[in-house]
Amino acid sequence: MDFSLTKEQIALKVEFEAFFREEMKNAPPDIGHVHESDAAFDFHRYMMKRLGEKGWIAISWPEEYGGSGRPLMDHYLFNTVRASFGAPGIDQFGAEMYGPTVLLAGSEEQKKRLLPPIARGEVVYCQGWSEPNSGSDLASLKTSAKRDGDHYVVNGQKIWNTGGNRADRIFMLARTNPEEPRGKGLSIFSADMRSEGIEVRPIEYMDGRGEVYNYNEVWFTNVRIPAEDRIGPENAGWKITRETMNFERSGIGGFIMVEQMLEKLVDYCKSARRNGKLLAEDPSVRLKLAEIYAELQAKRTIADRIAWLQDSAGSHKIPPHYASEGKVMGTELIQKVTYLATELLGRHGQVTKSEWTKIKGVAESFYMCVGANIYAGSNEIQRNITAWAGLGLPRFS
Repeated sequence: MDFSLTKEQIALKVEFEAFFREEMKNAPPDIGHVHESDAAFDFHRYMMKRLGEKGWIAISWPEEYGGSGRPLMDHYLFNTVRASFGAPGIDQFGAEMYGPTVLLAGSEEQKKRLLPPIARGEVVYCQGWSEPNSGSDLASLKTSAKRDGDHYVVNGQKIWNTGGNRADRIFMLARTNPEEPRGKGLSIFSADMRSEGIEVRPIEYMDGRGEVYNYNEVWFTNVRIPAEDRIGPENAGWKITRETMNFERSGIGGFIMVEQMLEKLVDYCKSARRNGKLLAEDPSVRLKLAEIYAELQAKRTIADRIAWLQDSAGSHKIPPHYASEGKVMGTELIQKVTYLATELLGRHGQVTKSEWTKIKGVAESFYMCVGANIYAGSNEIQRNITAWAGLGLPRFS
């Protein structure tokens, strides 16, 4: 593996940094998650348009579909720099998941119709996968799609949807053949969120921020979806979706979040005192911080390896266990740094908006609601994939 950058890539990285440094001056104060406020979401859409104008949303897609045709390593560099600035503007569901899925399995007509609006930053997608009894066991989902002429009629319920009340479209899995078991009867669709029969209901989280982040249930009642919006052959959606999962799990640039939390925590330890001395002078505290830092560097190496593999292959498609390894390590590292922050902050770690709030209150919500180990497929599932695909161990019967 060769992780060194070329002169052209170094220059491109400098260009990315200059762009985000200037644009983030326009960001709302404490922008946080793109769904955290109307102002944050408006800035997100503004940045989508700006990035679309620069050709950076789909930087590695073919030019005929709205992309810039650049190497996948440039995509990695872009994501890394963007994450370091905490900048919005990339629709993770449209640009990072659905778009690559259309590239992988869509018809030529679908690629030319669906991809350019994503690349231009004109459309926001959300995801319709999980159901109340089908989360990590996604292949057991029940939402049905029955063919009726040139349309499919969809009925069912999706859950843990992010941003559905703001999204323009949803991409989803539905069962097109109820006679086939599990994944053999599933197909991929996308639908206009304004379609008659779609209802979005917010879910309240235990930290009180459910409606802020827009976690939702999405209900489908006799929703008519044009057959031209089915991606790939009928009943072949599960195989395609497994590739989409790898796009979601690879975690390129995800280590930046932990890196930034760790930097805030180290700065806090350099100023906070306990028992008359700085936390940073406590050997046990220094050891815990060092352990997180060491794991962070290992996670960065995994992200670099995934980018290198994709760049070498010229495709987002990589063996599934690489993505699973990155997902497990990245999400569990988020949990570890959150728990350490809560421990070191003490009572300050329990508040988010007061004069006593430390490091912007980022630890409090993650400590209560550690969904990272579950979303995109639970880490137990990821370990199974690593065992089967990476180590060649037998599957359980």
